[in-house]
Amino acid sequence: MTTETRKSSDKAQDGNDFSEFKRGWRVVLLGLFGICTSITAALLYAFGTLVIPLEQAFGWSRGDLQAAITFLFAGVAISTQLVGWLYRRYGLRRVAIVSIVLQILGYFAITRIQGSIGWLYLAFFSMPIVCAGTIAITWTQLVNLWFERNRGLALAVILCGTGLMATVLPPLLSRLIAAYGWQAGFIALGAMPLLFTLPMTLLWLRLPVQPAGAEPATRKQPLQLSGMSFRQALGSGMYWGFNLALILSVSLTVGMVTNLVPMLQSKGLSAQEASQVFSTFGISIIGGRLLVGYLLDRYSPSLVAAVSLALPALGCAIFLFGGAQSTPLLVLATLCIGASAGAEFDLAAFLMARYFGLKDYARIFGLHLCLITIVSGLVPMLFGHLYDVYSSYSAVLVCCLCCAIIGPGILLWLKMEPAFLARQHSLPTRQHA
Repeated sequence: MTTETRKSSDKAQDGNDFSEFKRGWRVVLLGLFGICTSITAALLYAFGTLVIPLEQAFGWSRGDLQAAITFLFAGVAISTQLVGWLYRRYGLRRVAIVSIVLQILGYFAITRIQGSIGWLYLAFFSMPIVCAGTIAITWTQLVNLWFERNRGLALAVILCGTGLMATVLPPLLSRLIAAYGWQAGFIALGAMPLLFTLPMTLLWLRLPVQPAGAEPATRKQPLQLSGMSFRQALGSGMYWGFNLALILSVSLTVGMVTNLVPMLQSKGLSAQEASQVFSTFGISIIGGRLLVGYLLDRYSPSLVAAVSLALPALGCAIFLFGGAQSTPLLVLATLCIGASAGAEFDLAAFLMARYFGLKDYARIFGLHLCLITIVSGLVPMLFGHLYDVYSSYSAVLVCCLCCAIIGPGILLWLKMEPAFLARQHSLPTRQHA
């Protein structure tokens, strides 16, 4: 048996071993609830339900209210750079607990807002900063520490929390706000981490010790993480190539999400038909995330990433050259884009840990998220300008098609090899969380 065949066989055996989930299910459950109640998921997906009640209560225009999301993204960009330093100084567990408590208090404090919309802007900007330990970096790092053989699938499971919140939160808040007023929406947002995430964090958030296979003398010592330092990552061409590839993919996703429904209507579909086609997007996000997470544990991660990020090329081509005659074809195009969108964050969290190690994961991954956040705020304006200039969505689709080709091409061109093998340098103990 050749070395390459032996490695493939070993990886297949590892990928089919789900014993990590028996030992680490608490970490997965905690991570899922952590993602669900994270400031970026809960507040973002709740905002649409809160807009009209806030408009009616204070007289603020919907345009002015939408600016609150810009302040939220600005705060998230800062928190991604702050959280790594906080972990190094105070430890992940302490930062997470304090952040969750401040998050709960912050939601309750927003119910006291009166008068100027500037107070709402200040709240949306400051919440991600003072609650930095609640963002996705915390929960993905925790899973990366506890899982190695099934890391991709474990990350996919917890990151499905965003899809769950997008599905469950709007109807729940609508009922509460209709019965008790807009304040009930923020009280509900604070109650979720109070009742679920905080108790689970106090009980289950533990960092692993040295691998179970280590020498007895070192087995109970604190886990020593290996990988690139933040400065080494900044000097790595592979790191910036990876960032560029994912930024192009995110640009495509943001552009399609914000333009898909009106684009379908411009093809002749009714508003109801366009919404029905778009509804498949959310389903494909969850399906794509779980499928890619499963595949990452079994096949070449760079190849899985390239293929999944190239899927939207087919969708963009269908939208660009197809008409409205075939609804199944339009649904297929939407599914291709949605599946890739669901895979993006999972890929980023997995590949950052695999190729750059866990030594400085929070800061390395945090910079990536900061760049992604900035792009997410700028891309809609760019695509809106393209539509105004060309009076059609053709230029937007061509731009997205190029992103779907260039991004995966960069990953294949890099021929990415692990800077630090996860098995050798970041394998956590197989003890109960």
